[in-house]
Amino acid sequence: MAPGRSTSTRTADPASNAVLWRPLDGGRVACDLCAHRCTILPGKAGVCKVRVNREGRLFSLVLDRLLAGQVDPVEKKPFFHFLPGSLSYSIATAGCNFRCRFCQNFTLSQAVRDGGIVPGRPVAPAAVVEAALATGCRTIAYTYTEPTIFFETAEEVGLLGRERGLKNLFVTNGYLTKEAADRARSFLDGANVDLKGFDDRRYRQVCGASLKGVLEGLEALLSASVWVEVTTLVVPGLNDSEGELRAIARHLRSLGAHIPWHVSRFHPDYRMEDRGPTPLSTLERAWEIGREEGLAFVYLGNVPGHRGENTYCPKCGTMVLERVGFALRRAAPGGRCGRCGAEIAGVF
Repeated sequence: MAPGRSTSTRTADPASNAVLWRPLDGGRVACDLCAHRCTILPGKAGVCKVRVNREGRLFSLVLDRLLAGQVDPVEKKPFFHFLPGSLSYSIATAGCNFRCRFCQNFTLSQAVRDGGIVPGRPVAPAAVVEAALATGCRTIAYTYTEPTIFFETAEEVGLLGRERGLKNLFVTNGYLTKEAADRARSFLDGANVDLKGFDDRRYRQVCGASLKGVLEGLEALLSASVWVEVTTLVVPGLNDSEGELRAIARHLRSLGAHIPWHVSRFHPDYRMEDRGPTPLSTLERAWEIGREEGLAFVYLGNVPGHRGENTYCPKCGTMVLERVGFALRRAAPGGRCGRCGAEIAGVF
């Protein structure tokens, strides 16, 4: 089998366990999985620190090496328009292709970069699917860290899950290539993209990546017919200006008024403990800005019990889904408003 290709069985090619890469001269390899598009020298790793060049071939250090496997409400991801009220079996490996200073899961995502180790335990893809089914989950979520960097595991789990009636969700920074998004068509059903701001300079300074790469990844997922929701962690003094929030909302509106936008409260963590949590007034203004710019569905995150967690009919304004934290109190049967019959965008 040619370098850079694999099958879901992983039994035929001992030369590489990775997908979407190309051999280059001098023993180098080009990784085409995420928008960094790393050129990796022999014996070195890419930006993610978990994809390495061994004698001119690319290997994943985290293949099926899970750090997490647990049941969450799908709303916790957050997905508010994808099988609302259901459970999702959530898995992750170590590593990330970003290095966000405010990462909320840094003990997992930055473990390799900060600690120099690759934690986790081997778990067979079939075992993940069986665990999801046994716990009554309707989806498998690839989350907590960046699913793009453990794409091979997500792909095999996802394909097996689809055969058993499960759907698959990415909670992602959006920094994946068009090639990766196209390949994911075979198993991926939904993605929540973390759009961390709308200023390229700050994106590079705070996250180690470009805004352009995220926006291109977001469009690639939409083009792959994946259901997309977007989350912005609103960080005081970083991305909370009215101009930047409006720019995000305006861009999302240009992609589709139906795309849900979650504006979430920041809590000090990792390397950004120099400021307090996001004021509620800032989040409420972001909610207003999203609606002013024409988005049909805007939500507040990390503010349990706020009315901004609920879904309202974009036509008549009736509350169609009521939430308290991650618990769904009122559903929209068939994904329609019970008052006017308008369709609520999503997967119901």
